[in-house]
Amino acid sequence: MWQRVYNLIKNKYFLSLAGNVIMSGLGLITMTLIYRALSPSDAGTWVFFQSILLLIDTFRSGFLTTAFIKFYAGADKERTAEVAGSAWYLGIGVTFMLVLVSVSSLFFLGNIHDEGLVLFFKWSGLYYAFSLPWFLGTCVIQGDQHFGKLLYIRLCNQGSFIVFIILLIIIGKISLPNVLFAYLFSNLITSIYALVKGWTRIADLRKRTKASVKEIYNFGKYSVGTALSANMFNTSDTFIINFVLGKPALAIYNLGQTLMQLVEIPLRSFAVTAMPELAVAYNQNNREGVIQIMKKYAGMLSVLLIPAAIIGCALADLPIYIIGGGRYAGTEAANVFRLFLTFAIIFPPDRFFALTLDVIHQPKVNFYKVLVMLAVNIGADLAGVYLTHSVYGIAFATVLPISTGAIIGYWALNKYKAFSFWNIFKVGYDESLVLLKQITRKRKLQN
Repeated sequence: MWQRVYNLIKNKYFLSLAGNVIMSGLGLITMTLIYRALSPSDAGTWVFFQSILLLIDTFRSGFLTTAFIKFYAGADKERTAEVAGSAWYLGIGVTFMLVLVSVSSLFFLGNIHDEGLVLFFKWSGLYYAFSLPWFLGTCVIQGDQHFGKLLYIRLCNQGSFIVFIILLIIIGKISLPNVLFAYLFSNLITSIYALVKGWTRIADLRKRTKASVKEIYNFGKYSVGTALSANMFNTSDTFIINFVLGKPALAIYNLGQTLMQLVEIPLRSFAVTAMPELAVAYNQNNREGVIQIMKKYAGMLSVLLIPAAIIGCALADLPIYIIGGGRYAGTEAANVFRLFLTFAIIFPPDRFFALTLDVIHQPKVNFYKVLVMLAVNIGADLAGVYLTHSVYGIAFATVLPISTGAIIGYWALNKYKAFSFWNIFKVGYDESLVLLKQITRKRKLQN
């Protein structure tokens, strides 16, 4: 029995899923503490600040992560050192530019009147500098498929932030600026931890090559589109709500949206484990295998989300109250969560279409797809706000850009290998039954 438990814990799929479950849980705890400690206006400011911060950081993470794993995973010792060093070179370059923008903006802060923007321009440079080592450490760890180490880094980052927030609450010093300082310090601690553990491969910086730098750059300048697709729409929503409906409305909308981490958990976990499988099939020139793997993961997630969405819609008010407290009970937050859950079934196809396009060397398609989706999202958001004058218009509008992205991704993948869109759900249903039978059989054998 203990051997089976040990094997399960060491399994990369379990570690990936467990890591995302734990981190999403810690993220919800963090949001609960912040929402209950700060006013709706300050909570909205924090949401706006983080949205901009993480969107801009997506240019760095989206630019490097997929390209790094693609060229690093499974390579020989000399090649991995070359890729790691080249990624560090590019990472330092991108981070330097982000820090330079932050420093330069200090001369113009007096002309900026939104508090969230002031926080971003004033402090974002420190965040990007502090987070660079641990970010590149996660790239190395994912490339090596050591998901246990990835969990340790994430626990250090999110766990230390929660500890700082709790300490601020205990000593009565909780405030928006102090939450920001705690956030910066937690990122610095995490980078020091990754460097001390030797997980960043920073010493390989001297082994970079011009060819490898160019290779990563040429792939990354388009693969960034995939990462942006998961972030940009939320950020455009955030901007429109912040400047049209106000920060309290943003806090309400974000509370309902935050619970969608329950959907993001399996999406992120399956994406991390599916990418190496897709890469292997592609490198073997197995087009049928690439599409079958994509359909399996996208279909299973879509099928599994149906009962989850039904349960979530029925119980939506409960988590809203637990996280936000009484001040958010009876607001639009619960219904925003219900609307997102209703649309969630089309999230997996869009996400895995994008991932597969990256693997088959079509990141350029993803880049242009994101631009189209962003235009659709902004137009739909503005129309939604104009018609409803509430966050409901933003929530309803979400289905349009996601559907647009799925259609474009489906069209592009069909040029690689023809397949039926609806067959994704059939494959997902069949694979889910197979998985259920395997679990039932194992339980019978154990008994």
